[in-house]
Amino acid sequence: MKIYKRLLTFSGNLGSFMLPYFIVTILMSVFSLLNFTFMIPLLDILFNSEESFTVPETLLTLDDFQLNGEFIKEYAYQEFGLLMLEKGKLSALMLICTFTFLASLMTNTFRYIERRLAENYRRNTVALLRTKIFDRVLSLDIGYLTNSKKSDIMARSTTDVTEMENAFSALTTFIKDPIMLIVFFSTLIYLSPTMTMFVFLILPVSGISIGLIAKKLKQVSHNLQDISANLLGVLDETIVGMRVVKGFNADNYVKSSFEKSNQGYVKEYSDFASKRELASPLSEVMGVFFVGVLLYLGGTIVLSDDPSLSASEFMAYLVLFTQVLNPVKAISGNVSNIQRGMAATERIFQLLDTKPSIKDNPEAKELTEFKVGIQFKDVTFGYEEKDVLKGINFELKKGQMLALVGPSGGGKSTLADLIPRFYDPRKGSVEIDGNNIQDYKLNSLRSHMGIVTQESILFNDTIYNNIAFGTDATMEQVEEAAKIANAHEFIIKTDEGYNSIIGDRGSKLSGGQRQRLSIARAILKNPEILILDEATSALDTESEKLVQNAIQHLMKGRTVLVIAHRLSTIQEADNILVIKEGEIVEQGNHQNLMNIEDGVYKKLQELQEYSK
Repeated sequence: MKIYKRLLTFSGNLGSFMLPYFIVTILMSVFSLLNFTFMIPLLDILFNSEESFTVPETLLTLDDFQLNGEFIKEYAYQEFGLLMLEKGKLSALMLICTFTFLASLMTNTFRYIERRLAENYRRNTVALLRTKIFDRVLSLDIGYLTNSKKSDIMARSTTDVTEMENAFSALTTFIKDPIMLIVFFSTLIYLSPTMTMFVFLILPVSGISIGLIAKKLKQVSHNLQDISANLLGVLDETIVGMRVVKGFNADNYVKSSFEKSNQGYVKEYSDFASKRELASPLSEVMGVFFVGVLLYLGGTIVLSDDPSLSASEFMAYLVLFTQVLNPVKAISGNVSNIQRGMAATERIFQLLDTKPSIKDNPEAKELTEFKVGIQFKDVTFGYEEKDVLKGINFELKKGQMLALVGPSGGGKSTLADLIPRFYDPRKGSVEIDGNNIQDYKLNSLRSHMGIVTQESILFNDTIYNNIAFGTDATMEQVEEAAKIANAHEFIIKTDEGYNSIIGDRGSKLSGGQRQRLSIARAILKNPEILILDEATSALDTESEKLVQNAIQHLMKGRTVLVIAHRLSTIQEADNILVIKEGEIVEQGNHQNLMNIEDGVYKKLQELQEYSK
């Protein structure tokens, strides 16, 4: 129950919820109890004669009030009896019916308040939880997101939250119903300690049975959440890669993959449902059995020569016992929701408890000005056991252009990712102006950088919002950036210009158009450090030339790191690093590298010339 304790206290205002909720639940239980205990005088009036009531020698008054069941019972009997003697049975009956109605009205009024309190607390907690999950996902480092299944993170953020939300509603049952049980059982003990003792002996049998089912439900629920995440992953990958699926006639393959996961879900859910549906019928059958036993036991007491329980009290006892069964059945009926929600909540808190490995140091400072350059000093980086970069040393001076080239998979993009601290090196340091970048605040560090990634990352929003992403840029500024990136002409030809929605991940645009929007976004930021990761690889020849001219204009007085497949785009670079298998095997400007016999750079250049 530690998980649910944490969930209940998650919003931080549990006290402001529990106190009024506790009071309202008690009042609801008390008025509900009164509603049923009025049955005792009602039955007495209907089935006993007026002569059966005798006026006591000493009448009780409110001055004699004592907070115990005996006084309340005797005083109520006295007042109803006097009313019946003075004004007849019909008047007494009318009064009891009025009291019953008022008690029912108050019961349902407090029940409504109780549900609204629970609903408001649930809604606020779930809203806060969703916000915390999104904040946590935003704070996670690129390495964690790369190594994790996107579908699993999505499932924890969506379906698991829904399961937890349903369980949260069921959880109030474990707060409200025990209070009702205490109130009702107290009355049952007062009416007949003997029969109530029997109830206490047989109820644990039901509790143990339900508990065994609940234990099995929790494990099955964990499996269900995992399979659900796999289903979501297959669906997401199929939608994103639909062109490949159709192009390779792989419909049957992905369908088979989905069916395999789907059948696994059906099998697990069938196991879950068979155990879940057993809980309610089991408690129902046990409840009927208990009532039958109580009928016999109570009947022997009422029919005895010296009964300790009147017939009307016995009937009221049975009715109250059926009301005790309702919260018991509610608790057992919600066991499956609770267990499934517990599994989902554990998965959610696992995500929330994940600590980002890339974060600000306690003494991190602002990077107020970029003055000298970027230095890599004996940098080694790797994933798990494998080193991707080994002993990297170089300097990129302010205002210069540095190009990274080499075979695919050599570590060029990884090297570029170290500058904005998407990753931290295992050994060595990345420095700006002689200071380790880990000594700067992340937001401050990245505010000096603009990034155009190999894959154009766009959002299902307007063209304007995609270019102005994260800034308060005016339309004029956005248009100017688009013109520099050679994007303005195709933008104004769209249906709504800069207000056109570009679809999920920019699906309504061509690859070259998406790339130019990404470049325009980086240009608008006007960064001191510009990272272009194969930024022109998706452009046609004409657009590439225009963008290269824009980059040449943009890099004046700025620092540029570029990765490109087309070596013709980086011939003007001040320095070129040739990266192969995680190491710098050659470096220099274009002319120097072309003079190296059998050099890697020269071979790459000749291959591209030959391919033309």
